[in-house]
Amino acid sequence: MAIYTKTGDKGTTSLANGERVSKTDARLEAYGTVDELNSWVGLLRAGIQSTDRFADRIQTELVWVQNKLFNLGAALSCAPGEWITASDVQQLEAWIDQMQVELPQPRAFVLPAGGEAVARCQVCRTVCRRAERRMLEIGNEQGETEGVELQFVNRLSDYLFVLARFIGYKLDEIEQIWQK
Repeated sequence: MAIYTKTGDKGTTSLANGERVSKTDARLEAYGTVDELNSWVGLLRAGIQSTDRFADRIQTELVWVQNKLFNLGAALSCAPGEWITASDVQQLEAWIDQMQVELPQPRAFVLPAGGEAVARCQVCRTVCRRAERRMLEIGNEQGETEGVELQFVNRLSDYLFVLARFIGYKLDEIEQIWQK
């Protein structure tokens, strides 16, 4: 099977429903950003050491996240079916709540810095926020700025923020606070 089809050589591509669109279409920008986020999550996973006492749990969660990001890409590419559900949002909320039980309350705005795994979490969080903005562009065009997919991406960015704090806390890193 050839990896190349040559059908996109003139700047268009097909959505999952067969519609051909420009490669600069807002929908492609959205699911391309979700794909980028998925790659960053893979890099985050690569930076979590198996010797870290929390590694197995976080690796399991992040594999789940990566699969859900593929599902989100399918939804954004107009593939028929239900790809993201309310229970997916609830799962992220449960993980956030579990981590926050162990974390001290933030004293101020936290800088997106720290050790490598913490910094990678923060990059994932910011790419996730960009994906959310791209999804909102589509929603604004179609008059639909609500939905479980947007809830999922919003909650995922919260999860990634809390995960960054959690990893830093577990590794005894000093949280860097914004100083005006």
